[in-house]
Amino acid sequence: MTDITLAIRNCNIVLEDGIIFDGVLLLSGDRITEYGKEGEIEIPECAETVDAHGGYVGPGFVDLHVHGGDGKSLVFDTVAAADYYLRSGTTSILAAPWYKLDFKTFLSAIENVKEKMPLAPTVKGFYMEGPYTNQKYGSHAASNPWKEGIVEEEYRLLVDSAGSLAKVWTIAPEIPGIGDFVRYAKDVNPSVVFAVGHSEATPDEIRALGSRYLPTLETHSTNATGQRDRQGGIIGAGPDEYALATPEMYCELISDSQAIHVKQDIQRMLIRCKGVDKIVLITDGSVYNNPTPEKFAGVTDINFSPAGEVAGSKLTMAMACRNIMTHSRVGITEAFLMASRNPARVIGIDGEVGTIERGKRADLVIVDGKFNVFGVILGGVKCKFEEQV
Repeated sequence: MTDITLAIRNCNIVLEDGIIFDGVLLLSGDRITEYGKEGEIEIPECAETVDAHGGYVGPGFVDLHVHGGDGKSLVFDTVAAADYYLRSGTTSILAAPWYKLDFKTFLSAIENVKEKMPLAPTVKGFYMEGPYTNQKYGSHAASNPWKEGIVEEEYRLLVDSAGSLAKVWTIAPEIPGIGDFVRYAKDVNPSVVFAVGHSEATPDEIRALGSRYLPTLETHSTNATGQRDRQGGIIGAGPDEYALATPEMYCELISDSQAIHVKQDIQRMLIRCKGVDKIVLITDGSVYNNPTPEKFAGVTDINFSPAGEVAGSKLTMAMACRNIMTHSRVGITEAFLMASRNPARVIGIDGEVGTIERGKRADLVIVDGKFNVFGVILGGVKCKFEEQV
C-alpha cells in the first residue's frame, strides 16, 4: 500500500457531484490517495492527522484574474501577494499585468513575475488584461497609455517574454490590427486562451477572428463592456450577448458582497443562462487603498480609483464563494465548481488541480459553511502561517 503521509478526518469532502459527509481523506506526498466515509477508510498510525472539526474540504481555489491584494502587487511584490491569497485558500493563481501599465512597465512586470515564480509556487503564469483593449472601457480609461494602437515590435517582445506562461490574453476584437496580434500570440503559445473584454465588439467582429483564435472566456462578464449598435429602445449585441449565446464560452464573474460589480439579477441571469459549469469566479483583486466614496459607505470588499470609480476588489475567493451563495441559489458544491474546477479547466490545469480525485495534486482548503477558511494544504503539506501558533 502507498505510504500515507497525511489524513484529514472529521470532514465533509466536496466532490464534483456531491458531498461525502463525515469523511476521511488520505494523502501520500503531494497526491490524493483515497477518500470515503469515516469507518470505511483505515487511517494508518504513522500518518499525520488533521481534524477538520466538521468543516468542508474542497479543492484549493484557482483565481485566474488577480492584480494584487492587501496592498501588494502580484506583478511587482509577487511573493507577498501570492502568500496573502494562499492564506485564504487560493492554491493556484495567475498574475495580471493590465492595460494601465505602459510598454516598459508591462514588460518589466512579466520579467519580475518570472524571476519570482520559484519562490511563489502558487503562481502558475499570467492573465494578460490587455494591453490591446478598447480604451473606452474600464477604470483609468482616460490615462490608458496605449494610444498608438497595436505596434508589432512591442507585441512581439511582450509575447516572447511571457511565452507559454501567458495563459490568457484579454483582447478587444474591434481594434484594428488585432488579427496580427492573436496570430502571433497563438504561434508562440498554441495553448493560450483568448478572452474578450473591455470591448464593444459585435458578435460578427468576434467571429471574424477565425475559429483558431476565437475567445473561450469573457473577462469579468457584464463589467466594462459595451454595445455599439444599440438603437433607441432596442439593445445591441456585444461581448456579453456573444458569451451568453455561445455554449463553449466561460464567463468570469466578480461577486462582491453588495453586487456592485455585477448586479444580483445579472449574476442570477449568468448562472441560469450559462449554468454553473461555465461560470468562473474571480476576485479581480487590486492594490488600491483609496478612500471609499460616500455613496459606497460600508462596502469593504471593493477597491476604488482616486477618482472614486470602482477599480477591482478586495475579495478573496472564499469571500466570492460566500457572496455567490448569497446572491443566487447555488450551494457549496456549485461554489467550488465555479471557484476551483472551472477556472482550472479554462487554462488546462484540471488534470492536476481543481477537483478532489484520486491521483490529483493535494491542493486543498478547509472551510466552514460560510466559507471562513481555517486550513490550507498545498502539495500535501498543511500550511503554517506566521500568526498561527
